[in-house]
Amino acid sequence: MNVFVIGIGLIGGSMAKDIKRINASAKIYGVDINDAHIEEALSLGVIDQKASYHDLQLADVVIVSIPVDVMVVELPKILDAINDDAIVLDAGSTKGLICKQVENHPKRRNFIACHPIAGTEFSGPSAAIENLFKGKTNIICEVEKTAFKLQEKALDLFRDMGMRIRYMNVDAHDKHIAYVSHLSHISSFMLGKTVIEKEKNERDIFDMAGSGFESTVRLAKSSPAMWTPIFKQNKTNVLETLEEYIQNLKAFKEMIEEDNYTGIYNEMESTNKIKEILKGIPQNKN
Repeated sequence: MNVFVIGIGLIGGSMAKDIKRINASAKIYGVDINDAHIEEALSLGVIDQKASYHDLQLADVVIVSIPVDVMVVELPKILDAINDDAIVLDAGSTKGLICKQVENHPKRRNFIACHPIAGTEFSGPSAAIENLFKGKTNIICEVEKTAFKLQEKALDLFRDMGMRIRYMNVDAHDKHIAYVSHLSHISSFMLGKTVIEKEKNERDIFDMAGSGFESTVRLAKSSPAMWTPIFKQNKTNVLETLEEYIQNLKAFKEMIEEDNYTGIYNEMESTNKIKEILKGIPQNKN
């Protein structure tokens, strides 16, 4: 099996590692605009060989894990270059614009729109982790537009990686992911910003930061090059979630101003049920 990974970072690299674990005879080709990533991936054994779009005719599977703004430009070119039996899968955190971009492409049947809900705050080939996707959910959109034989090829691969499959339409995906992923990244970035600005005047503030702060701000280490285009493409849903979040923050602030600590207690107690909702979800999930 010839597998091409376009964008050799955390997600693409982790998929490459899993495919090698599943199928030792698979040959992994790497395509990346960053030559340093190619060299690093080769030295780490994440990929077997450097490649380009000219080589895509050899591909059985193509994994596209690049920023979503680049994805909408490059995906049609990738589909142009593959053979008729290849399956192309993406890992974008938005789905609406990506799917729209290729809806009329002659090889739309060769594309399966995916979003594996897995990740860490790290990036680059060295961030790749074997078994990253075990027990994680992979959301698939517009599966009916992918040729059945190629669906099966992709689904078998996902199941071998240990993923759980969930089907969703693109609008529902982009709306829900704004709440459970995009908003949490914004919150983390802005908490980090608030503390950094305060730290300019109070040099010892980080000495007081415990594990609670560390876990809450963890996502602020994520790549701005990846996340800025996500916020742009999912602008409408992100703004809606931010408005609701800001209203909740304002209400909490007002309860403190009014010494309404019974209200604060009740708010926190009612939110404690999130523990039950999240119970059993695997870690390292973005």
